[in-house]
Amino acid sequence: MMRFFEILRIAFDALLRNKMRSLLTMLGIIIGVGAVIAMVAVGEGARIQVETQISTLGSNVLMVFPGSLGRGGVMSGGQTGTGLTEEDQIAVKEQCPAVAYVSPQVGTGGQLVYGNKNWGTRIQGGTTDVFAIRDWQLTGGDFFTDQDVRASTKVCVIGKTIVDQLFENDDPIGNTIRIRSIPFRVVGVLKSKGQNAMGQDQDDVVIIPYSTLQKRLMGHTHSWGFIVSAVTKKQIPEAQLQMTDLLRARHKLSPGDENDFTIRTQTEIADAQSATANIMTILLASIASISLLVGGIGVMNIMLVSVTERTREIGIRISIGARQRDILLQFLMEALVMSLLGGLIGILFGVASSNLVSRFAGWPTFVTTQSIIMAVTFSMGVGIFFGYYPARKASGLNPIDALRYE
Repeated sequence: MMRFFEILRIAFDALLRNKMRSLLTMLGIIIGVGAVIAMVAVGEGARIQVETQISTLGSNVLMVFPGSLGRGGVMSGGQTGTGLTEEDQIAVKEQCPAVAYVSPQVGTGGQLVYGNKNWGTRIQGGTTDVFAIRDWQLTGGDFFTDQDVRASTKVCVIGKTIVDQLFENDDPIGNTIRIRSIPFRVVGVLKSKGQNAMGQDQDDVVIIPYSTLQKRLMGHTHSWGFIVSAVTKKQIPEAQLQMTDLLRARHKLSPGDENDFTIRTQTEIADAQSATANIMTILLASIASISLLVGGIGVMNIMLVSVTERTREIGIRISIGARQRDILLQFLMEALVMSLLGGLIGILFGVASSNLVSRFAGWPTFVTTQSIIMAVTFSMGVGIFFGYYPARKASGLNPIDALRYE
């Protein structure tokens, strides 16, 4: 142990004798480690942002559409042509134990008018279950009721963007807005959710009973599918299987027939988006790692110069009893210390860089412990890999030739 600390002290003394040269050599490692940490932080921040945005879709969400995915991912009709009906939705809620909530997926666009102001927005229809599925919360008022759905009442719940655009300082609760010239009473205001994973403003929405939407605004009772919430996240696959079996039986599909419906889960969307973010993270980290390799080459270059400059010193050490292994460890330790110090400074540089990116570019960043460990381990590996050849060369010098070296 004492021998190890002695070698470490000698390594520090050698580096301190040429402070500027040692600092410039470490600069490549510092930039490399900092770049890796910053780039991974950007990718990790993007992944977390995607997961957060996906979670705003709702709780344990599954989406059921009429038609099957044909070749090339194009939706095509099923063999029976039955589509999805209101009876299918009721059956799913009553006969699938893993399903907690069901609501039709019905929507259109429309112009809203309040006083002398107007705003174009999305109009979404649903049952009272839609608020639980999408995990909507209220900042004021109430949700519409099951009675409103049965009676096709002209009531609505609006998002924060609608409030900002139409009401300004007025309280929207209890006031009437006109949707396509039809009066609707505002009964509730939704808590803000921000943008979703596709960049769409989730607060720019009006939610009304689906029966009202179909009869008053669309003029038909056709449904484009429905959304479902599983009881728990772990039961999403179970809910998907139960719905598949139930709908196939209701649509009288034979074992060889293709489904005439498509079920997509929140997990599938999240996995696809996370995979993209992970690929970006790996790509950015790989590009940044090139800086570490360049820094490693700089370490090797300086160590070779150091061996040449200290040839006579090496000859003296060998002549007074130092073994080849001692010389090898001494120069290898110098390379390792240089890389490790560069790695530690690089951590600070990487964390500071990721904070600057987040502040000035507006990109979300997140520095992980794993990225720090990976960067420092890689920098130490670079020191050992690129420091071994110069250390080996130093330990292999002939002591007589080394003592004669001028």
